[in-house]
Amino acid sequence: MFNKKNITDIEVKGKKVLVRVDFNVPIKEGKIKDDTRMTAALPTINYLLEQGAAVILFSHLGRPKDEPDQQFSLAPVAKHLATLIPNKVFFVEDCVGELAEAASAKLQPGEVLVLENTRFYKAEKKNDPEMAMKFAKLADIYVNDAFGSAHRAHASTEGVAQYLPAVAGFLMEKEIRYLGQAIADPARPFVAILGGAKISDKIGVIDNLLQKADAVLIGGGMANTFLKAQGFEMGDSLVEEEAVQIAKELLAKGGDKLHLPIDLVLGNAFDNDADCKVTVVENVPAGWRVLDIGPASVEDYAKVISGAGTVVWNGPMGVFEMPKFAKGTFGVAEAVAASGAVSIIGGGDSVSAINQSGLSDKVTHISTGGGASLEMLEGKILPGLAALQDK
Repeated sequence: MFNKKNITDIEVKGKKVLVRVDFNVPIKEGKIKDDTRMTAALPTINYLLEQGAAVILFSHLGRPKDEPDQQFSLAPVAKHLATLIPNKVFFVEDCVGELAEAASAKLQPGEVLVLENTRFYKAEKKNDPEMAMKFAKLADIYVNDAFGSAHRAHASTEGVAQYLPAVAGFLMEKEIRYLGQAIADPARPFVAILGGAKISDKIGVIDNLLQKADAVLIGGGMANTFLKAQGFEMGDSLVEEEAVQIAKELLAKGGDKLHLPIDLVLGNAFDNDADCKVTVVENVPAGWRVLDIGPASVEDYAKVISGAGTVVWNGPMGVFEMPKFAKGTFGVAEAVAASGAVSIIGGGDSVSAINQSGLSDKVTHISTGGGASLEMLEGKILPGLAALQDK
């Protein structure tokens, strides 16, 4: 299923290895708030160090406006990494050019260098060949372990792979194996759970999954647009009017496979302190908005999930950040955890939800990539993966 070379297929001893990681982590007042993406990359980093490589790490962080911006510096990330591994960790204030080249030249086997944010340069997102060549000057081998960025054709994810021997890290391989397997040859029944606000973000995904999955369960804001397409009034709920026609087409195509909520939790404001009530889908009054799926829907979905062989879940069932409207998401999380199915959770919000529910150790795989997971579920080729050497 995975046909790319990985770091065990290449000699790294005494070599400088440039590793694209996804260290795009939340930082507040210089402190890392959630280091899941960092710890996910440790198997690759540790393996390379144990094999006697000098390891150079680079990543983007946040959305700087194509120029240096200290609030998006990777310096705090380097500092935090030094607490996760016993090896020496250095940081350099640039990702290309003289400073980076000098720091790379000095780096010894068993040491780690963290480069500054790749997105401090416009050339990164443009996949500029010159920028890619500057990255390549820093090392002998390129490793892509940033699944979360593999759907982007940037200089650090796709371009540099044209100028150095390029292989996958362990995290990249694990992600592709789980998601690729789930789509290509899932244990059946294959149940997909899709939530989040908008249908328009996930048209391709829903379309592809209606062909591949045995059941597709819909929640979150996007369920409102489907219900509107069935002719129900949705009060003040979030509805994508421009996607109602698409929703009608997907409903026709999906038939019995597509499951929608049968009851809803309403609030009279977008607020945890709002008045709330449970109602059937036919009865959403003006002035009220849908903020979660209801208990009967959770029960309905749990029944489908309980018999599953494979479950892929992307997107919450409601506004789970507010405790009043989190029961749907957590109810589905419990059903997934109890199902015994091969379960894959992808997308930032669903990952937060499974972590908050305390059930993350009960699922098979938690994906580190939101957009990349979605593009794989849509059946698209990921440029950062395609650029790596075949086995």
